Amino acid sequence: MNKGRFYFVVVLMTLMSAVLCWRLFNIQVLKSGEWSAQAQGQQRYFTQDEGERGSIYLQNVNGNQIPVAINRKIVHAYISPREIEEKEDLALKLSNALEVEKEEILEKMDRDSSYEIIKRELSKEEILEINEISKAYLEEDIKRYYPENDFSSHVLGFIGGERKGQYGVEQYYEEILRGRVGIREGSRGSWGSLITRDSIKRGEDISLTVDYNIQHFVEKALLDAHEDFNITGGSIIVGDPNDGKIIAMASFPSFDPNNYRENSSYEVLKNPVVQKTFEPGSVFKPITMVAALEEGAIDPDETYNDTGEKRVHGRVIRNYGQRSYGEVTMKEIMERSINTGIVYVKDRIGNELFEEYIEKFGFFDFTGIDLHGEVLSENRSFKEGYDINYANASFGQGIEVTPIQFFRAFSVIANGGRLVNPYIVQGMETPEGERIISSSAATQMTSILVGTIEDGFGASAKVPGYHVAGKTGTSQISWSDLGISKRGYSPETIQAFAGYVPAYDPQFLIMVKLDRPQARTAEVSAAPIFRKVAEYVLDYNQVPPDYEIEK
Repeated sequence: MNKGRFYFVVVLMTLMSAVLCWRLFNIQVLKSGEWSAQAQGQQRYFTQDEGERGSIYLQNVNGNQIPVAINRKIVHAYISPREIEEKEDLALKLSNALEVEKEEILEKMDRDSSYEIIKRELSKEEILEINEISKAYLEEDIKRYYPENDFSSHVLGFIGGERKGQYGVEQYYEEILRGRVGIREGSRGSWGSLITRDSIKRGEDISLTVDYNIQHFVEKALLDAHEDFNITGGSIIVGDPNDGKIIAMASFPSFDPNNYRENSSYEVLKNPVVQKTFEPGSVFKPITMVAALEEGAIDPDETYNDTGEKRVHGRVIRNYGQRSYGEVTMKEIMERSINTGIVYVKDRIGNELFEEYIEKFGFFDFTGIDLHGEVLSENRSFKEGYDINYANASFGQGIEVTPIQFFRAFSVIANGGRLVNPYIVQGMETPEGERIISSSAATQMTSILVGTIEDGFGASAKVPGYHVAGKTGTSQISWSDLGISKRGYSPETIQAFAGYVPAYDPQFLIMVKLDRPQARTAEVSAAPIFRKVAEYVLDYNQVPPDYEIEK
C-alpha cells in the first residue's frame, strides 16, 4: 500500500470516529434528558382501573364463613374491524368456533371501530379455538358471580349493567363493596414487567347475620308451601327479637341474580319483606290487646259477652264463620281469635290512644333495616279517622304493614317491651331500643299467646318440649290489590303466623306469610310451617327444651 492511500484511510477513519464520538456525546450528554424520557415512555406504563368488588358471606352455627357473592374471571372474544381484510373467511371461522351467526359477525366487521365484542364469557373449548384464529383476540374481565344461583337472592340483590349494586345488600352497601378506581404504574424490561405503584383498591367484604343452613331450610319450606298449598308468593323471617338480628329471610318466588334479566317481570326482583305491604289480619290482634294491658284498660280474666256481631255506625263486624261465643275472657278472645271481642278491647282504650300505640310500635315509620328500597304505607284509609277504620284495624284489616315492620312490632312483646332495629349485616346492631311497653304487660301478653297455642286456634304450631307464644292470621285481599277496579275484599286471602320460642326466654321470632294459599285458614297452612321451621332452628342451635315430653 502506498503512503497516499494509507493516509487517506487514516484520515477517513479519524473523521468517522470523530462523527461517532460527536453523535454519542450529543445523545448521552447534550440530549440525555430527551432520550431518557423517550426510553421511559417505552419502558414505563400506566393503567387506570377499578378494584374488584368485595365478597359477601353467610355463616353457619359454628361461625364458618360461606361465600354467596364473589368475583370470577371471564374471557371475551373480540375483533378490531379496522385491521380486517378477509372478512368472509374470518367471520366463518368465528361463527363455527363460537356458535354465533355469521351475519351478526359481518355486521360488526363493517363498523368503523377498533374494538367489537363477538362473544362474552367463553368456555374453555372456545378459548382454545380462538387462540388458533388470526385477527381474533381474547380479553379477561371480572364478573360478579353468585355460586348458588337463586339462593338468598332477595337479600343479596345483583349487579346491574353499569356494574353497580341493584336491590338488597348489593345496593345498600354499594359504597363499601365496590372497588376503588386507581392508577397502576409499572415498568417493562428484559426481565418482564414490574409493578412499581398501585393505588387500585379492592372493595371490602361483608358478612351477613343470615345463617346459611337456616336460610336453606326456610327457602325449602316455601317451595314446599307452593307445592302443598299452591301459594302465589310468600315470605319467612327468622330473627332474634332481643336485638333485631335477622337469621333468615326468604321469599317465593325467587330469581337467579346471575341471570336477572331473564325474569318476565321486575316485580320478582323486589324483596317482599321490605318492599311490599299487606293487611296482616288476626296476627295484629296481640298489638291491640297488649296496648290495652299496658293502659290497664283490661284484665286477662275479665269477661265479654260475644253475640257474634258488633255494629259500628251502621256497619256490622262479624267473627270468622259467623260464629258467636257467648261469655268469654280476654284470654279466650285471643285463643278463639274473636273479631268482635278485639274491637271491644280497642274501645276500652279509645281510638286516639289506639292510634298512638300503633305509632309507638313503629307501623308509621321505616324500620331502617340495611336493605335497599324499604317501603312504607301511608295508611290513608286508616288515618281518615272513622270509627269503622279503627275497628277494622284492631283485628288487622284496613291497615297495611310490611313483614319487616310486623317482625319488629311483634319483637316488642317477645323481648319485654323494647323496640328493636332489624339488621342483616354483622356489626350493624344498634344500642338497646326504646321501651314502649312495660315488661309486665309484655309478660301478660306472652302468657295469653302461649294459651292461644295450647288451647286455641294456634295448636298446629305446637313444638313438643317448648312453650310457644304466637298467633295465626287470615286476612282477605282487597280487589284493588289484585288489580281489579272494585271496592271491598275478594275471597282470596293472606295467611300468616307470628310466634317466638322458647316463649319465656325467646331466642327466635319466626314470621310466616303465605299469599293466596289454597287452604281455609292459617291454622292449616302457616302455623304448621312455623312449627317445622321452629323445630329445625331449635335443634340446629341445640336449645334445651322447656319441659320433658310425657311418654
